[in-house]
Amino acid sequence: MGNAMRGVIAFIPSERCQRFLVGDLKEMPPDRTLDLSSRQLRRLPVAACVFTELVKLYLSDNNLSSLPAELQDLKKLQLLALDFNCFEELPAVVCRLPQLSILYLGNNRLYSLPRELRELKELSTLWLETNCFTVFPKVVCELSNLKTLHLGYNQIQSLPKELGGLEELRSIWLAGNQLAAFPLVLLEMHLLAVIDVDRNKIRYFPNLAHMQGLKLVIYDHNPCVNAPAVGEGVRRVGRWADSSDDEQEDDGSKVASETTAEVTEVHPEEEHNI
Repeated sequence: MGNAMRGVIAFIPSERCQRFLVGDLKEMPPDRTLDLSSRQLRRLPVAACVFTELVKLYLSDNNLSSLPAELQDLKKLQLLALDFNCFEELPAVVCRLPQLSILYLGNNRLYSLPRELRELKELSTLWLETNCFTVFPKVVCELSNLKTLHLGYNQIQSLPKELGGLEELRSIWLAGNQLAAFPLVLLEMHLLAVIDVDRNKIRYFPNLAHMQGLKLVIYDHNPCVNAPAVGEGVRRVGRWADSSDDEQEDDGSKVASETTAEVTEVHPEEEHNI
């Protein structure tokens, strides 16, 4: 049977239909990983929550919009993939997983995050790309161990100054938003290694040469009149990335009016693993 039949069965709450969709969940997976991705699930079977030793749970590409309270029994869960589902709100039960370090929430319908998210003290990777955020979710600024934040392809116009308090943050992905100016708070975060502001509305880039940890800045597809100045060894992806700063100053107006070749975009996105 194909996906159409799976979709019909997903509406029927009988245990027999659930076994068709996810199989018999009787034994703890030897690698402590349970992958229920792409099963057309509309609800997570409670049987999946009995494996209290689980470390990774993949629920990507389903039709989930809620999660059972029993999920909180997975106290050792470190990775939870909920991307490509139908969540309009993050279920509060997710915030009761004390060991969670990687959380994928991309490609849902989220427009805000609950205050309880700050309880995830171990969270180091958070993916929120392709949702419905118009305002940066400030609760993210309370995730003191966060190292990677992906908020690309939302409708965010600015970043809060509180973001500067995330001393562990090393990568921030903000492509496809509505930033009209380069976020000044990022200039204070000297240890950032990756900054992606591709496909925004930034017209001018400040000097980034003082950022000691910077390795990659992606600024392509902005209506900018200059390229960001960076330190030695930092890779730039965008207009004039291969030009010297002197060349930009001498002939900036001419270069700005020319159609430049498309630069290959590099997004070293993490795979669903730890």
